[in-house]
Amino acid sequence: MAQWVRVASVNDIVAGEPFLVPMEDDDIALYQVNGEYFATDDLCSHAEASLCEGDLVGYIIHCPRHGGQFDVRTGEAKHFPAYAPIRTYPVKVEGSDLFIDIEG
Repeated sequence: MAQWVRVASVNDIVAGEPFLVPMEDDDIALYQVNGEYFATDDLCSHAEASLCEGDLVGYIIHCPRHGGQFDVRTGEAKHFPAYAPIRTYPVKVEGSDLFIDIEG
């Protein structure tokens, strides 16, 4: 069952810049690409570095530690040394509010 949580306003998110959402357990990274919003775990599956400190190029987030890359739409690892995917979360917009389904 979905558990939608308000995490930000659309005005908080700058296109092409990851946005950190501190959560009780694991932080989440929000992204805006081409007017769409995406959410993933913030930690790289390879080296536990914050992806919000990396560069977002198109739909690909680059880990700042070792250069692993992930597709923010699917969580799929796209470049070595990262090989395990990261978790993604559904995102919805209601008015100017962004919600994620933390149950995914």
